[in-house]
Amino acid sequence: MDHIADMLTQIRNALLIKHKEIRIPFSKTRFEIARILLEEGYINNFIVEGNEPHKKIFIQLKYTEDGKPAIIGLKRISKQSRRIYTGVNEIPRAIDGLGITILSTSKGIITDRDARKEHTGGEVICQVW
Repeated sequence: MDHIADMLTQIRNALLIKHKEIRIPFSKTRFEIARILLEEGYINNFIVEGNEPHKKIFIQLKYTEDGKPAIIGLKRISKQSRRIYTGVNEIPRAIDGLGITILSTSKGIITDRDARKEHTGGEVICQVW
């Protein structure tokens, strides 16, 4: 099972029905994606709770004053059946730079802007806008 695609689907579904928060099982990758979403302003906050085999990540979703979600779209790029790798010069831009692309690199899970600054490519995980 693809735990990253599952996380993105849970966020997408929660935004459609206006949930304030979601709870997903913990993994280091999911934690790093949540950290990036928080840093980029797509979510309000996230908290890790519980002990080792049953850790959970609580993500507080963000909405604008008129009730529209801060995240308009999520797209999984690299899948378990087809991994997509890119060099630093070919890193895709989400919505011509209005969104972010999240990559898994040798320097950790970072955004496309950080990957360009670090001059590193990697596996394209997803795009958020």
